Amino acid sequence: MGAPAMKYVSPQEYLEMERESPIKHQYLDGEVVAMSGASLAHNYIVGNLLREIGGFLKGKSCRINPSDLRISIPPANSYTYPDATIICGKPEMEDDKFDTARNPSVIFEVLSGSTKDYDKGNKFLYYQRIPALKEYILIDSFKKYAVIYTRQSTDLWKVETFEAENSTLPIKTIDYKLSFDDLYSDVTFKDAPPTITP
Repeated sequence: MGAPAMKYVSPQEYLEMERESPIKHQYLDGEVVAMSGASLAHNYIVGNLLREIGGFLKGKSCRINPSDLRISIPPANSYTYPDATIICGKPEMEDDKFDTARNPSVIFEVLSGSTKDYDKGNKFLYYQRIPALKEYILIDSFKKYAVIYTRQSTDLWKVETFEAENSTLPIKTIDYKLSFDDLYSDVTFKDAPPTITP
């Protein structure tokens, strides 16, 4: 996440400006924030997600989407760009522009040092307010490690951690087990502390 880029604007003003902007901004309860670039490891992980899960979902009722798909969270007065989302069934779109969805079933965020606290904290509070969301999956970009939050009821989430020793990352919503080797294919880890802690 970068520094706040604009003064307070309404959701309607945000969408009008965002659709004309050459860079992406998130809208978080009235605050517009420019999005920063991502590391090579981050981009490889996202690419691997799209390739592996996209192939598995071919011909099925769910589809995985890249970060260009904006997600609307009306109860939180917010719009975000997750690293990847899975939508099952018919997408519920914000309007006739077809670039903003309201019903992700699974949200993936690949964490870096600058985003980890926000993605684990306030952003998850926003995501919890999406009625359709079943799983929120955080993936570390410094080692083979992930955390899955699975909705048990409206306000109750189960938290599970997975490491390389587990060998796979189970995505229950689509009944698929993603191998850590495929998820982290071609990723070279730097000497840095992990971005997720239990």
